[in-house]
Amino acid sequence: MPRRGPRRRRALGAVTLLVALAAACGVPGSPPARGPQPSALPHYAVEKDFSLPSSPTWTRAHQRGRLTVGVKEDQPGMGEKNPATGEYTGFDIEIAEMVAASLGFDPDRQIEYKAIASANRETALQNGQIDTYVGTYTINEGRRKLVGFAGPYYIAGQRLLVRKGNKQLKGPQDMAGKKICSAVGSTPLQRIQSDYPRAEPVAYDSYAICVDNLLNDQVDAVTTDDTILLGYAAKDPDHLKVVGKAFSEEPYGIGVPREDHALARALDDALVAREENGDWKRAYDVTLGLSGAPAPKPPRVDRRLTS
Repeated sequence: MPRRGPRRRRALGAVTLLVALAAACGVPGSPPARGPQPSALPHYAVEKDFSLPSSPTWTRAHQRGRLTVGVKEDQPGMGEKNPATGEYTGFDIEIAEMVAASLGFDPDRQIEYKAIASANRETALQNGQIDTYVGTYTINEGRRKLVGFAGPYYIAGQRLLVRKGNKQLKGPQDMAGKKICSAVGSTPLQRIQSDYPRAEPVAYDSYAICVDNLLNDQVDAVTTDDTILLGYAAKDPDHLKVVGKAFSEEPYGIGVPREDHALARALDDALVAREENGDWKRAYDVTLGLSGAPAPKPPRVDRRLTS
């Protein structure tokens, strides 16, 4: 996967949660890509003298001259790849950039992004394919047995995406006998399987495939975090809508190798500092904030995750 280009080039492909690039869903007539002006994009100050020799992950990245970050490529407003330019945009990408800068890596030159499917995140961190993972990665006890986490940096909630004319599916209480699609290995899929046994779960490698199948009447709904679903609804508001209240709490964390506590603690420090200096809000405002939803208060970093 290509590295992130200079920010003036990246800005040409910028997308937002509710005004996004019409690429993944394949529906004609979707709104054109729009986004912030180049001058509006945050620039994150790089810590020039940062050093973390107690972290083997940071040490390897420092020696190679770049940080390798696992991300999503099909989540509008959070982590999406522009198929024309190869550039990645979204709130998760901004989070990855700001904490990388705190670790001493220049976001314009020293980050390499790799798209990793939900089912492969733990393996990618365990085998060293990536140094960190920033991609709507919910912190839970099962994953903490396999990888480490810093954060959380955002709290989302699971909801449903349906076709615009669907008046039967208004929330999880209506899922019995319905085909509900989500990504392989994702927390939302596991919740449907465990908590809503009368639903018919359908799994694909990406949410983009789920959305295509929804538009083609192959499934009745797509479920995942509301941040992702609102982005897809924005691409085709004439055919898609998000319904119901959130029926979960999804704390997003930054995934790291399980035993690298030094790296996790450094990332926690970075998140706190970037929240205090306004960078977190600036990142939100140029991505999710363009939906019209004001920035929420950032969640408190859970230091117990790194102990």
